[in-house]
Parts: sequence; C-alpha cells; structure tokens
Amino acid sequence: MPRVFLAVLLLASVVVPASAETLLLDQVEATKGVGPHNGVTMETVRERYGEPQTREGPVGEPPITRWQYDGFAVYFERNLVIHTVVRR
Repeated sequence: MPRVFLAVLLLASVVVPASAETLLLDQVEATKGVGPHNGVTMETVRERYGEPQTREGPVGEPPITRWQYDGFAVYFERNLVIHTVVRR
C-alpha cells in the first residue's frame, strides 16, 4: 500500500506544475497587444491612447509614474513605459 501512495504522490507533483505553467502562458497570451509595450515614450502613449483617466506620481528614485486607462494601467520610469497591467 505505501508504494501506491508514493506513486500517486510522485505523479501529482509532476502534473500540477505543468498545468499551472500552462495557465500562466494562456494568461500572458491573452494580454498581448493590450496597451503600449516597454520603451514607448509618454508622448507616444498620449498620442495613441489619449489622455489617461488618472495620473499618479512621479514617486521615488528613479521616478515612477502610473497612468490609468479604461482596462489597463501604464507604468513609466522617467518618461518611458516599463510595464503595462491589464485590469480584469
């Protein structure tokens, strides 16, 4: 009986990480193309997406600023995009 338990435990430890990895990749694929990509300037973001609903910052060093749009937020370091977050 202990061998069966060990075999099930071993199989479960192999299967779970693979499915979690797949879910993460599916989520990344689903968010591609939403908002600006890294390295784009504030001016380009404003031209392409319009004025943000809200602006926060700059805060810290280097200065980080967040612009909130309908459905996503854009984070800037100085005047360049460093990250875009999709709101669900």
